[in-house]
Amino acid sequence: MKKSILLFAVLLLFAVACNHNSKVTEKDVKKAEAALFNEDQTTNKEAVPNAITTFSKYAEENPEAANAPEYLFKAVEISVNTKQEAQQSIDLVNRLVSNYPKFEKNPVALFMLATFVYDEQLHDLDKARETYQQVIDNYPDSPFANDASIAITQLGMTPEELIKMFEAQEQE
Repeated sequence: MKKSILLFAVLLLFAVACNHNSKVTEKDVKKAEAALFNEDQTTNKEAVPNAITTFSKYAEENPEAANAPEYLFKAVEISVNTKQEAQQSIDLVNRLVSNYPKFEKNPVALFMLATFVYDEQLHDLDKARETYQQVIDNYPDSPFANDASIAITQLGMTPEELIKMFEAQEQE
C-alpha cells in the first residue's frame, strides 16, 4: 500500500512538472484560434475557454514577443464578447493596459470593458464611468475618447430616454 501511494505521488509530481514546463507556442495559438469557429462561422462555445487561456498564456510566457499584446487583446475580445466571467475580462484588460501601455488597441479594450462588462453585464455604472474616463484621459487622440464622452452622458438611460435625447438633438 505504501509503495502504491509513493508511486502515485511520484507520478502526480511528474505530471504536474510536465504540464508546468509546457510552453504555449504559436502553433498552439493558431490551433486554438482555428477551433473557435464552426463551419458556419458561428462561435464554437466549447473552444472559448481554451482559446482565452491559450492566448493569455502565450502573452504571459512571451511578453517581449511582438504579437504578445495582439494575442492578449484577442483573449480580451473573446472573453468580453462571449460574456465569460466578468472578473476574467476585467483581469485581462487590466493586464493588457498595464503590460502594454502603448498598445494601439487599449482604448478599444477599455471601451469594451466599460460597455459590455461594467455597464451591461455587471450594471456597475460607476465603474463604467470610471473606465470611460480612463479612455478619455489616457488616450485622448483615440476615436474611442469621443465615444467614451458620449457614452458617459448616456449611462443609465433607458431606450426611451435615449430616443427622446436623439429627437431633441435632431430638432436643434
